[in-house]
Amino acid sequence: MEDEFYRIKRLPPYVIAEVNGMRAAARAAGRDIIDLGMGNPDLPPPAHVIDKLCEVAHKPDAHGYSASAGIPGIRKAQANYYGRRFGVEVDPATEVVMTMGSKEGLASLATAITAPGDVVLAPNPSYPIHTFGFIIAGATIRSVPTTPDENYFRSLERAMAFTVPRPSILVVNYPSNPTAETVDLAFYERLVAWAKANKVWIISDLAYSELYYDGVPTASILQVPGAKDIAIEFTSLSKTFSMAGWRVGFAVGNARLIAAMTRVKSYLDYGAFTPIQAAACAALNGPQDIVEKNRQLYQKRRDVMVEAFGRAGWDIPSPRASMFAWAPLPPALKDMGSLEFSKQLLTHAEVAVAPGVGYGEDGEGFVRIAMVENEQRLRQAARNIKRYLASMGVNATAA
Repeated sequence: MEDEFYRIKRLPPYVIAEVNGMRAAARAAGRDIIDLGMGNPDLPPPAHVIDKLCEVAHKPDAHGYSASAGIPGIRKAQANYYGRRFGVEVDPATEVVMTMGSKEGLASLATAITAPGDVVLAPNPSYPIHTFGFIIAGATIRSVPTTPDENYFRSLERAMAFTVPRPSILVVNYPSNPTAETVDLAFYERLVAWAKANKVWIISDLAYSELYYDGVPTASILQVPGAKDIAIEFTSLSKTFSMAGWRVGFAVGNARLIAAMTRVKSYLDYGAFTPIQAAACAALNGPQDIVEKNRQLYQKRRDVMVEAFGRAGWDIPSPRASMFAWAPLPPALKDMGSLEFSKQLLTHAEVAVAPGVGYGEDGEGFVRIAMVENEQRLRQAARNIKRYLASMGVNATAA
């Protein structure tokens, strides 16, 4: 039986899969489900990137094994991105490795640097790979809050004082998936100082680096002087260039962590398909106007969603970054819990969202809403939700 295997026993049922199964069944039955559950970009990649993929795929010598760490051109392109965007100088040969999306990269790094019994500090709520990548590797998780306030740093101090063995790794993810919270450079400066004082590695997931709003760019932890002594950072082309299915990501930073991860990856894979790597170079090196265009599109969707859902009777905080909103359940329905509320929305409003409890116990009372449908569909979702809320006795005018 599969539940007898050591690592499988450490993995709970994937809560979000329950809602996904209901959504698939509803669609199979012919129902028009407005899917705001999965962070799957609905926009196409830039045309010149697709053209490059096709061009290289036509070359007869482009179909063999590729380089696990990424071809030199792609690592150089990512290094140039860090220089251009963050003013950070990185060595493409020793401080950059390509990953098959940031998710695979995080899992490979966890395999490379953790041993059974190691304690890892990870946010709660968090994207599942931030905890389960390390759980699969045999580590133990101690949760810290997601909200980057004074309580966050008090939690870090308590973790160091009262955890045996002392934590050796801290995972951070800003802009946060699922909560969409953001931090500034001062936060990272304080975090780097704390990590150095406590001899803790920092793993930063910056997958939403380019989805920021209201003209406030996201910061990189590597902008802090000396951060590369203790930090590694993951980015992805999935959201930046709408290339989620291409599985192109990067790890950048501490050379020792990069080397360990690269060595493990060399045993596990031969790298992404060469035409995909060439096309990713075209994305990073080519015109960047598509990035700003997509950012403005998501910002407009955000504004439409917050306004329309608010008028429907559901007040949603406006996210400052990412493609998600982290929405508290309507107060009158809070006792329902996030999983049941998500099921109810799917069944009665034909709107799919992700239950917050699927991101950790501290996610209870919230749902994650992905802005992956156009403005017309978001307004339709709001109308459907308004009818559902009214049926539950929630008055839209009271919101």
